Formats: sequence, C-alpha cells, structure tokens
Amino acid sequence: MSTIDWGKAIAVGLINGIVLAIILVSTLKSGVSPMPAPLGLLFADTLFGRHLPVPVGIAFHLAYVTFWSVVFIVFFRPRLAFSSVVLLAAGLWIFALLVFVPFVGWGFFGMAVGPRIAIGLLINHALFALFLWGLSKAFFRDERRPAENV
Repeated sequence: MSTIDWGKAIAVGLINGIVLAIILVSTLKSGVSPMPAPLGLLFADTLFGRHLPVPVGIAFHLAYVTFWSVVFIVFFRPRLAFSSVVLLAAGLWIFALLVFVPFVGWGFFGMAVGPRIAIGLLINHALFALFLWGLSKAFFRDERRPAENV
C-alpha cells in the first residue's frame, strides 16, 4: 500500500471510531444503551487499576477501532466484500465477549450483568461492520475504472 493508502486506511478507522463513539456515548447518556458503562473506559480502568477520565476510554476505543479497520483494509483490499467485514465484526464480537467483558468483571458473554451486554455488543459490532464497509468503499473506490470524459 502507498503512503496515501495508509493515510486513507487510518482515516477510515478514525472516522469509524469517532462515529461509533458518538453513538455509544449518546446512547449511554440517554439511558438507551444496554451497556451499564463504556467498555473501553472500564477496560482502561481495570488495566491500570484506577478510575480514569472518559477521554482515556475514548482513546482506547479509537485505537481499537482504527487498528481493526486498518487490518481489514490491508488484508481485504482491493476486494472489500461485505461478507469479509461481517466475519471480522463477528469474530471481534466473540473476542469481546470472551476476553474484554470478563476482564472488566461482567463475566463470560456478560452474563454477570445479563444478556443485554451480548446484545448491546452485537449491535455495536454490526454498526462497526456497516460503517467500515461503507467508509472503505467510499475511500477506496475501484481505481481500475476509466475516468469519465467531461
């Protein structure tokens, strides 16, 4: 990948992460979210053993989303198939339920809190997949198509 493509891949990840963070914070603040607290912040709190400010949780979230967005683009470009992004999101959902959620004390699949955790994370990962696919398609249009004459 060229330097420009790396920049575009990182931009896709950051935009995806920012849009998801806005949605997650909004649903948490409005009480609509099935999550009792932001998972990225709880992960950082648990990792460092103390309560951290919300921007630290958002930074963890942005780093995670950007990393996986870039991985997707690097491995699946130029054929950015929807099925590939769905498989990535499903794998990350299972990983979150088996690693992140127990790490913050919510138990496997979030069952220490209730089934709403798994459902909330499923919705979050579905949105991740949709945004990643759409942004990837927008940023990495098929360059092999001839330019239209004006």
